[in-house]
Amino acid sequence: TYPVHQFPEITEFLHEKWAGGGEPNAWVETADASAGDPAAGLCHQRVAALRRRGRGSCVVAPIVMRGQAWGELYVARPAGTPVFGRADADFATVLASVVAAGIAQTELLEEVRKLAFTDPLTGLANRRAVDMGLDEAVERHRESGAVVSLVVCDLNGLKRVNDSLGHAVGDRLLERFGSVLSLCGAMLPGALAARLGGDEFCLLAVGPSSDAVVKVAEDLCVRAAEMDLGEGVACGVASTGDPIGPVRTARRLFRLADAAQYRAKAARSTLPVVAGRDGA
Repeated sequence: TYPVHQFPEITEFLHEKWAGGGEPNAWVETADASAGDPAAGLCHQRVAALRRRGRGSCVVAPIVMRGQAWGELYVARPAGTPVFGRADADFATVLASVVAAGIAQTELLEEVRKLAFTDPLTGLANRRAVDMGLDEAVERHRESGAVVSLVVCDLNGLKRVNDSLGHAVGDRLLERFGSVLSLCGAMLPGALAARLGGDEFCLLAVGPSSDAVVKVAEDLCVRAAEMDLGEGVACGVASTGDPIGPVRTARRLFRLADAAQYRAKAARSTLPVVAGRDGA
């Protein structure tokens, strides 16, 4: 890749050959300008570049995505060899179209993946992403003993905000807490911050110690309590680094974290309840 502004001839050619009313078809350039088609509008910079590099000819095909130039297919031949012809340019046009189709499909698949695993309101991961990530994390734990920790949070006061101030304000509260969750999750390398649905959120961490995760959960509770509109969070933590017994399934770790969260909610605790600690 190279910055287009350093090669103004690229823009010039695209304008002359395509934006000026033509089709995004390939064209041929030669190091001998006299051998070119007078109507082709040969670009002197590119002709000079061919000569400097010892090339006799090249074929250029724009790669067009959704009506815009994404890049170009550029193939050159050494000086002294037969120059490219119209048939070569036609083949390059087809090849550039195939490349464009491949790139378009890759971008489409990425968009589908994003839609499938992202919560549309907060931009966090969604429940599907958590389920897959937790399955993989527990498998790693079983194979290598990696510490897997799950923080489950319930955002307090959302119903009151929705009922008294409207769902638009409630959505802003969810978005704001999502930002706080992301900020805290960034303190744990590789952690996955997610919205499970409604007012439920979670953090999934693989690798950091349980103490490090609990510390982040405590910070999350403090930050959530300082938010406007809401009433803090009820937070539960379950980690294989604590005495919670063998964790052979993702479901068991999730149930432990969820139960700790319910205990925190029932006790109106301003700090996280941690499974396996303090009798939880």
